[in-house]
Amino acid sequence: MDIAVHDLDQAQAQAELARLAKVLGDANASYHTLDAPDISDAEYDALKRRNAAIEARFPDLKRADSPSDQVGGAIGAGFGKVAHRLRMLSLENAFAESDVSDFDDRVKRFLNISEVSYTAEPKIDGLSLNLRYEDGHLVQAATRGDGEVGEDVTENARTISDIPQTLRAAPPLLEVRGEVYMSHADFADLNARQMARGERVFANPRNAAAGSLRQLDAAITAARPLRFFAYAWGVVSQPLGSTQIASIEAFKLMGFQVNPLTILCQTTADMVAQYRKIEAMRATLGYDIDGVVYKVNDLSLQERLGFRSTTPRWAIAHKFPAELAWTRLLAIDIQVGRTGALSPVARLQPVTVGGVVVANATLHNEDYIAGRDSKGALIRAGKDIRLGDWVQVYRAGDVIPKVADVDLSQRNSAAQPFDFPVICPECGSPAHREPGDSVRRCSGGLICPAQGVERLKHFVARGAFDIEGLGAKQVEMFFADPDLPVKQPADIFTLAQRDADNPFKKLKNRDGFGEKSAANLFAAIEARRTIPLDRLIFSLAIRHVGEVAAGVIARHYGTWPEFEAAVTSAEPGNAAWADLLSADGVGEVLAQSLTEAFHNPAERAAIDALAAQLTILPVQVRATVASDIAGKTLVFTGSLEKMTRAEAKARAEALGAKVAGSVSAKTDLVIAGPGAGSKAKEAERLGVALIDEDAWIALAGLA
Repeated sequence: MDIAVHDLDQAQAQAELARLAKVLGDANASYHTLDAPDISDAEYDALKRRNAAIEARFPDLKRADSPSDQVGGAIGAGFGKVAHRLRMLSLENAFAESDVSDFDDRVKRFLNISEVSYTAEPKIDGLSLNLRYEDGHLVQAATRGDGEVGEDVTENARTISDIPQTLRAAPPLLEVRGEVYMSHADFADLNARQMARGERVFANPRNAAAGSLRQLDAAITAARPLRFFAYAWGVVSQPLGSTQIASIEAFKLMGFQVNPLTILCQTTADMVAQYRKIEAMRATLGYDIDGVVYKVNDLSLQERLGFRSTTPRWAIAHKFPAELAWTRLLAIDIQVGRTGALSPVARLQPVTVGGVVVANATLHNEDYIAGRDSKGALIRAGKDIRLGDWVQVYRAGDVIPKVADVDLSQRNSAAQPFDFPVICPECGSPAHREPGDSVRRCSGGLICPAQGVERLKHFVARGAFDIEGLGAKQVEMFFADPDLPVKQPADIFTLAQRDADNPFKKLKNRDGFGEKSAANLFAAIEARRTIPLDRLIFSLAIRHVGEVAAGVIARHYGTWPEFEAAVTSAEPGNAAWADLLSADGVGEVLAQSLTEAFHNPAERAAIDALAAQLTILPVQVRATVASDIAGKTLVFTGSLEKMTRAEAKARAEALGAKVAGSVSAKTDLVIAGPGAGSKAKEAERLGVALIDEDAWIALAGLA
């Protein structure tokens, strides 16, 4: 079994986050881009929840490619792109009644109130869709995509009978959001027709719905039995109502199908009771669901609660449980990641778990294989894992699921304990395990091809440079290419010139490329020479610097020259170090990792070579409304009495301000409540303006 989050030490947590980033990234690509998910939504979200729990306990370990900062997947080829004016976010997840109670407690603490009502509705297992209506007429339909940009599927959406072409009594501008799905009966009929024609059959209704909506030929979509439930909205020119339940009723009056099992709940007991009721009805509903969604009913409270980076604070999905299966362990492979971690992966005799064929599973680290945790305590009652063992596979969100247990009664008497390698299988360098670390790491650094390839894959990934046409497969090809090698990020931006200078072996003449595709790749690379500061910092694949942390750091320094100079000079104890730590959410571990990267000669040379190829844009302050505090750095200290500190921080950031954790010369304003101590004194010493909570509320326009 997995080590509980509260029992993880720092090294174990770091190894677990690395594993989670890999398997969840693969899951996103399979589910959102290929319409061929390897796991159910419930299992995916269970693993994502574990990732978030580890990050909450070890915030300094958050990775550059953290799944917590990702929504959906890349959009497919063949469709026009639609930028969502309001992002289409994912949901936080609950798996136990205690998680629902915790959600309710967090909402009440954030708002500092004692009573909140919620809606409860089935969570449809389909494809998210955003419908834009102008003057009551459907003008555009777009998939969620990566949350920021989706696919234009307008003509396909027009063929779905549940989607009205015109609305009754609609506001001038309205974006309706919901789920495209396929009923069980329609799915069975479709597969029967596909089989009769000798064509591909679909694995499940979700795949069938997603594949049908994303047809380049709308006539094919029209022939597929798709349906649609409306449950949310994006941009709207005027409110649909003052509550979630009233807004859903407005959808119904406009002509949309809304789920009849949506109800209003006054307590968490009501919410869980509705969950149990829907769970009991699940097999007879006639369509797939994977849980129940709870939303704060009062829309004014939703607005106050706001959003995290990828999820709203005012909603949560209560998911249904995962499943187990037994199979044979055929082999244990060792994979090397971008930080040098040696990760063991179980190769299994394929087994179906919850409708998905599983052939691989994670084994975490050498201690897990040996039947102990990093502190020496026994797990699985001390049973180690050996080749040929009969093992239990637990799918709770993994693309590569977990090996949870071993049946010793079926073990071959000749089976030997697994000998974990102490030499990197990729480059032959010694693989060391530092005291207190559960992970053994290759010491080869930049000479290790596995680390180099994985860093480059991260560099071109979504959230970083996101270079169209340069994915994992192409990175591996160029890394091994003797004529056009790409060994570090800067090499990507010299590809076109090196190709032009080489009279032989042109890229356009190689397998997988032609004249047009080569030109498209060079154009896509050229388009990324101009990059925002936060994306550049994230792209560097520095340990513990995730997408959110990169954004915090970028906002703190503003420009590349300021960031580069500060991190170069920062050392524990000096002013630059203290200033780095003053950025909200930046701790000692993250700061140490960041400065070590810039002080390492080889790493620094690669960073400088990259920066020389780029135009690095300063941070653009995002404010949802015109604000006098946009771009300013604020510090909250003491006790706030009219709102919680969490709400105050969220409101400030929504207005475009930066919120720091400590006072420095860069601080513009300190908001001090009762009990303000050293931060208020430091503000006075530095001459930083001090105001009380009432003045803050007036300044922020919250009165």
